[in-house]
Amino acid sequence: MPRTKETRANAAPGAGTIFALRAIGLVLVARWLFSMAQMDLAASLSAMVSSPWACINLVFLFLLIFLPGAHAVAERPFHPLPQWLRQALRLFAFLGLVFAVWSVGAFVVSAGWRRAAQAVAATNGWLLAAPILYAAVVWICRPRPLWRTNIAARRFAIGRYAVSLDPATRTVIVWAERRKVGQYDARELSVRWAAGQDVRATPASGHAVAFGAAGEPGASAAPLGSVATPALAHGALWRRPKVELLWDSPAAAGHNRQTVFRAALMTEGDRVAARALDTTLRQV
Repeated sequence: MPRTKETRANAAPGAGTIFALRAIGLVLVARWLFSMAQMDLAASLSAMVSSPWACINLVFLFLLIFLPGAHAVAERPFHPLPQWLRQALRLFAFLGLVFAVWSVGAFVVSAGWRRAAQAVAATNGWLLAAPILYAAVVWICRPRPLWRTNIAARRFAIGRYAVSLDPATRTVIVWAERRKVGQYDARELSVRWAAGQDVRATPASGHAVAFGAAGEPGASAAPLGSVATPALAHGALWRRPKVELLWDSPAAAGHNRQTVFRAALMTEGDRVAARALDTTLRQV
């Protein structure tokens, strides 16, 4: 009997990112073709050839629509794009955002708010939609870790770094966005809180992560510490608290006490992940 083709009910993680980027690219292309249709074809082509900005936009739109190398994989839900493509899209989108904001701002200053409002209405809001689309691409391509923090699965996300711990082999793999930083022995890693911010001083009830003799959870449990209010006061605005992951291997000559990564704790999720990682490494 012929074998039926299996279909997935749910899209792979990261497919929404690919869809959103391609949709933005199609909207930009449609608007560009609409603007060219209102001009003479020869004049439009000559203007494109003589304009470096038009060439940059063509490359940007090509990458945005075709997304070469993009593939949604469950192991990296936040990084369906290759690193070079993510950085290129972010750069081109940032240049487009600066150019769009500068153009709109210069028009508003020279023509006034009333004529600017009329121009927005005449273009069906495109003068405002274009900068928003460029900003959306910059935001989608922002630096992110591979995954969200999942304490039960021993996966931690701090800033743009992702840490995965295998309790069976007691090894830790560290990723910087999509790039693998290295693989380490979990017993040789430790968390250091910068500027003397010791979050372990204030215990609080929360998730408990512990390892037994075989590296399995449940043998003993210790509550995760919570960040004290005075410690967080030092990290306001320009002085956010930072955390470091240190590698101290007696067997690696010349590599003792190396910093694997240093990240600022920008959100409460980063703080929770850092506390959970610290507790987990101490119990390995």
